[in-house]
Amino acid sequence: MSDLTEVEVLWLEKRIENRIRFGRIVKERKLDRHRRVLSFAPGSIFAFVRWTSNDFGAIISRIDILRAAAPGQRCSTIPYVKPGGEILLRLAGWPKVERVLQMTDAIEALGIDPADVAPDHWHHVHNRLSVSENPRSYTKARHRAWLHRQKVMR
Repeated sequence: MSDLTEVEVLWLEKRIENRIRFGRIVKERKLDRHRRVLSFAPGSIFAFVRWTSNDFGAIISRIDILRAAAPGQRCSTIPYVKPGGEILLRLAGWPKVERVLQMTDAIEALGIDPADVAPDHWHHVHNRLSVSENPRSYTKARHRAWLHRQKVMR
């Protein structure tokens, strides 16, 4: 059994799109023309976007920002993710998903990899958007504070 967290991504044109928005993929395995399995190291953070539509438009839009589980660590089960992960953010509905994607773009515009963002920030975004409030933006100063905290805690 692998220590890696595996995510099955699927793409069926105009029907289903399960994809990774960000994260450091350490291994990739192609299953067939439409499916791949991407693997993440324990403790790494990634965003998993799921979208499904029918003849009338989108019926499911969801984003999960997860921390890959370490062996023996408790984790939540998420469809297409084995064994599961720690949920940092979990939102459904296109307006909320779109907002998270816009925030991710803004973080990248700062020159910061979203996979390196403080996990507490993703919790904050989840909590605020869940109640239709505006989350605080992630800034370079917040990121420096997070990196400093990481260094001190080691």
